[in-house]
Amino acid sequence: MAKMEKAWVGTWRPHRPRGLIMAQFTSPGPKYSIPGTTGYLVHNPTKTKAPAYTFQRAKPPGADSCSPGPRYYVQPSITRNGKYVAPAQHMGGLPKITTEVTPGPSDYSTDKANQHLYKCAPAPSMAFRHKAVKTDETPGPGTYTLPRLVGPNTAYTHASPCYSMKGKRKHNGFAEDLAKTPGPAAFPKVEVDTYKKRAPMYTMGSKSGIGGDKTVKPGPADYCPGKVTLIKPQAPAPTFGLRHSLYTTPLLSLQ
Repeated sequence: MAKMEKAWVGTWRPHRPRGLIMAQFTSPGPKYSIPGTTGYLVHNPTKTKAPAYTFQRAKPPGADSCSPGPRYYVQPSITRNGKYVAPAQHMGGLPKITTEVTPGPSDYSTDKANQHLYKCAPAPSMAFRHKAVKTDETPGPGTYTLPRLVGPNTAYTHASPCYSMKGKRKHNGFAEDLAKTPGPAAFPKVEVDTYKKRAPMYTMGSKSGIGGDKTVKPGPADYCPGKVTLIKPQAPAPTFGLRHSLYTTPLLSLQ
């Protein structure tokens, strides 16, 4: 242990770094600070500075004052003609009224009094049905039969014309074919090429053989475009370089 302590110089001992060092930054970082754009001091010279205003303190009161000040408060209702009072109504309580109990409208019955003062309308009464005194029975409306008024052979009116519907007959009818000629479906269908110019016709034949030289030719896979040593001194060949360290300080140009 004593030999290891003698190997170090001073109080320095190996330890973990407390933070990043400048060699680990790939950019200038916080080394260069940009001046702010607010305030009056240390303002960014490339930006426009807004106008600044200052607040002055309150003025002291005057030494000579002839007014009584806020000590005396004058009511707004006091005028040069006296005190002004707006018109207002007083709200008082409802006075008590002593009343006696008197009969109401429902305590009186005026139905019987109307019979003595006014003429009464006839009021029939309901009684049992009496037995019929007459024994003869007269015929009802269904007993009589009136002559007919529609159709032929009417009794006292003019009869309207009547028509009858008969069945369709084959002989001497409007649909009878007197010539006995065949219809359009009785004739065979005639081809259009018989009376018009014949349209071109095509047939499907077998695949014919390809003429020419039948020797085997080289395809695209037989060529190697990578071998360019015939026209160039050497084919392109990429190489792998060394890995750069993260602690390398970049070159900064101040121009």
